[in-house]
Amino acid sequence: MSTEGMCSVDSRRTESHAALFQRAVGLLFFVALAAGAGSAQENPPTALPKIDPKAQVLLERAIQALGGPAFLELKTMTTRGRVYAIEEGVTAGMAPFESAVQFPDKRHYRLGDKKPVILVNDGDRAWELDKFGQTFQLPGQIRRWKLTVRYGLENLLRLRIHEPGVLIQAGGTDFVDNVPVQAVDIFDAQGAQIKLLLHRQTYLPVRISYRVQDPKTLEWEKYADVYGDYHRFQGIQTPMHVARYLDDERVSETFRTTAKYDEVYPEDYFGPPS
Repeated sequence: MSTEGMCSVDSRRTESHAALFQRAVGLLFFVALAAGAGSAQENPPTALPKIDPKAQVLLERAIQALGGPAFLELKTMTTRGRVYAIEEGVTAGMAPFESAVQFPDKRHYRLGDKKPVILVNDGDRAWELDKFGQTFQLPGQIRRWKLTVRYGLENLLRLRIHEPGVLIQAGGTDFVDNVPVQAVDIFDAQGAQIKLLLHRQTYLPVRISYRVQDPKTLEWEKYADVYGDYHRFQGIQTPMHVARYLDDERVSETFRTTAKYDEVYPEDYFGPPS
């Protein structure tokens, strides 16, 4: 439970359909957020999670609102719909998509119809297939996907909050887009600062924002996923609209039309596409 800026993989793709959507697909979580650990820590800390009692109550209510045991136990999520890439506040392109995510960190993402671009991720292994053939995804693409799935709705509430060294506190109340929200502040052992905003009446997640440091430039980056238009599928409340932001700039919007959970995928579905 997210997904999913597109940049071309090599010079021959600079004007390709894939280049148009690279930034958006890199940020997409996509499939609506389910559970998974985007990137593993090399030396995980041993300290137990520290959760403020009020924050614990808020998290439990959010999990219950999302479906309780059905949400906690989901293994895969399949969604279809349309994704819009946005540049400087203007729609730069649109394409239909099909997304399959097997948690914690696998996805098979098909973008486009007649000449689709296929993105496949399996942890640190990642490929792209388009009309020019198959190639490896760039390191930046892989990193964005791993961040997206790591802090996406499902993984945050099913895995991240239980990790060693995490600190969770109840935040204040506010209004976001005229929606009353309650904040939960989360600090993980990797140094990320996460803010989860819950609807004050339904306790469904409205927004997840997180600040992470670029390992090369050491600059801080700010990401945000905004969730809306929840519908229930197989007992799980699923956001059918997901907007993605990078450094406060909207980079993509995903409108899902269908969602299915716990489908069984072919054994080679998350290997090199052909």
